[in-house]
Amino acid sequence: MEALSIKIKIIDRMYPVKVQPEDETFVRQANKMLEERIRNYQKKLRIQDQQDLLAMVAFDCLVENFKIKKQDISQADMLMQKIDAWREAMEQILQGEPSK
Repeated sequence: MEALSIKIKIIDRMYPVKVQPEDETFVRQANKMLEERIRNYQKKLRIQDQQDLLAMVAFDCLVENFKIKKQDISQADMLMQKIDAWREAMEQILQGEPSK
């Protein structure tokens, strides 16, 4: 599919962005979330410098990303342990051994 040309606003500046049609909703949601975080920093921490605002929001996004990745890895590890336990139980059943 052909990319769409859309505009996103970040701290009162418009930026042209090309996105795939299936990604447009995600890009617009991300833009909305970014603007909300920027407003929160302006209000709560009274940060007015645009570069400082963007730096803090970028840092928060990275921290959040690391937390999500760690959580995903932990969940994947737990799932693999369960699969291994089920596989062992099935092998024991098929071999006629009582399960542990």
